[in-house]
Amino acid sequence: MAIFINKQTKVLVQGMTGSEGTKHTARMIKYGTNIVGGVTPGKGGQSVEIEGKTLPVFNTVAEAVAATGANASVVFVPPKFAKAAVMDAIAAALPLCVVITEGIPVHDSAAFYAHAVAKGTTRLIGPNCPGLISPGLSNIGIIPGDITGPGRIGLVSKSGTLTYQMMYELRDFGFSTAVGIGGDPIIGTTHIDCLKAFQDDPDTDAIVMIGEIGGDAEERAAAFISEYVTKPVVGYVAGFTAPEGKTMGHAGAIVSGSSGTAEGKKVALEAAGVKVGKTPSETAALMRALLKG
Repeated sequence: MAIFINKQTKVLVQGMTGSEGTKHTARMIKYGTNIVGGVTPGKGGQSVEIEGKTLPVFNTVAEAVAATGANASVVFVPPKFAKAAVMDAIAAALPLCVVITEGIPVHDSAAFYAHAVAKGTTRLIGPNCPGLISPGLSNIGIIPGDITGPGRIGLVSKSGTLTYQMMYELRDFGFSTAVGIGGDPIIGTTHIDCLKAFQDDPDTDAIVMIGEIGGDAEERAAAFISEYVTKPVVGYVAGFTAPEGKTMGHAGAIVSGSSGTAEGKKVALEAAGVKVGKTPSETAALMRALLKG
């Protein structure tokens, strides 16, 4: 009951020895995520004790993969070091790299995104995202583990906070996987990538998609849903009341002229058969009615 990760996923924490890395490593271990080590350049050969688990620290992702068999990493490093960390994961051909860091310069994100695409071996999630969780199996990132349980709803969201709210509001049904893809202008895994994975996942019955103002990702997702997705989808677009020309929270959430508005995205999604709520709670109610009906 999961996309991208499962109980067997072996996770490295890039930046594990920093305060944020240590704190969230402890949370992930408590949840049951299979953390196998950390990567901090210059601290290779050390080990740290977190939640009663002794974790080795490596200088590079390649060294860590060779020693532990890791197949995923999560990045908790400051913005100025994030590009090097992600490039290190891509160089090691790590299948999954989840980039939590906020505030990465767009030119850095563009560089590591292009490199990942060129190599074709590493799925990037983020940057500026909460990560992903398959309830009861694995939790990679900062999503609270106690707000929902396993179920058959798939969730893909640009917003971390709205990810948590939707998981909580639909906790009586539960989730197969919830993926926070991040709100920066350049991200790795997209709405469409997750929609395809949920459509192809036999343990996901319905999908919640949360977008926001700015760009055309939601319109492109609507076109994909029309063409490919047969499972029911409900949606929400954050920013119905956002003023024009003002960046709202996320670097990618800015409306210019007539493009990127919440209303325009709502129209496109509804034309694809997606039921769209005007608030997160209304969106959850739409999904609840759909599942009960």
